[in-house]
Amino acid sequence: MAKRREETPAPGSPAWMATFSDLMNLLLCFFVLLFSMSTISEEKLKEVAASMNQTFSIWTAGASAIGDGILISNGVSQLNELDQYINSTGTPADSTTDSEEVNEYENLAGKVEEMELEQMESMAEQIAEAIGESQMEDEIDMTFTSQFIQLTLSGSILFDPGEVTIRDESKPVLEKVGMILERYADGIIEIEGHTDNVPNHDVKYVNNDELSAGRALSVFNYFMETTNLDPSIVKHAGRGEYVPVADNSTAEGRAKNRRVEIRIYRSEVTN
Repeated sequence: MAKRREETPAPGSPAWMATFSDLMNLLLCFFVLLFSMSTISEEKLKEVAASMNQTFSIWTAGASAIGDGILISNGVSQLNELDQYINSTGTPADSTTDSEEVNEYENLAGKVEEMELEQMESMAEQIAEAIGESQMEDEIDMTFTSQFIQLTLSGSILFDPGEVTIRDESKPVLEKVGMILERYADGIIEIEGHTDNVPNHDVKYVNNDELSAGRALSVFNYFMETTNLDPSIVKHAGRGEYVPVADNSTAEGRAKNRRVEIRIYRSEVTN
C-alpha cells in the first residue's frame, strides 16, 4: 500500500493574519483621520464625516458624526473650541480679584488726588490773601487744581496793543506777583502768553505766535531782573490764539483772550 503523502503548509502568512493586518491599517487610518479633525474647518469636517458615514457606515450604534459636545465613536471629543480651552487653561473662572484690585487702585488714586487738592487749596488761600492785601483783585484772577495754581493777568494791563514791552503802570503788579512766586513757588513755574484771533499786521511781529511768545519772554525777563527766582525752574512760551477762554467774536471776549497766565506747580510735579 503506498504511503500517503503529507500535505505541506502553503507558503506565506496565514489567512487570518492578512485579515488582521487589513483591520489594523483601517483602524490606523481611522484614528489618523480623527486626529486631523482638529486642524480642519468645521465645514470641511462635516463634509468628510458625512462622506465617511455614507460610504463605510463607521458611526453606528447611536454615535454621531458631528455636533457640539457629542462624542464621536465612543469617547473621542470634538473640542470645537479647543483654542479657547487651551488659552483659558490656568486662568481664573471670573475676574473678581482683578476688579477688586482695580477698585482698590482707583480708591487710592482718588484719595491721593484729594490730598493734593487740599494742599493746593491751602496754598491758594494764602496767595489769595496776599493778592487781597496788595489790592490786586481786579488785576489778577486766580484758579487752582490739584497740580497747580494759576494767576491770570490781562494783556491790556501789561502791554500796549501789538507791543511786548511791559507798561510802566503794570510793573508794580508784576512786582507783587514776583514776591508771591518767591514766597510760595517751590516747583516749576510756567509763563504763557495768549492773544485773540485778530491777525497781527505789525512789522515787528509776523503773527500772533511771535507776539504771544515775546510777551511771555518779557514777563520772564522782568522776573529774572527783579526777583531771586531760579531761571532753571521758570518756563515761558507763546500759545498764540489757539487756547481761547472766551468768544473771539465779541470785543469783551477778545479782551479776555489777550492775557498772560502764570502757573505755580507743586514741587512733586515736573514738566
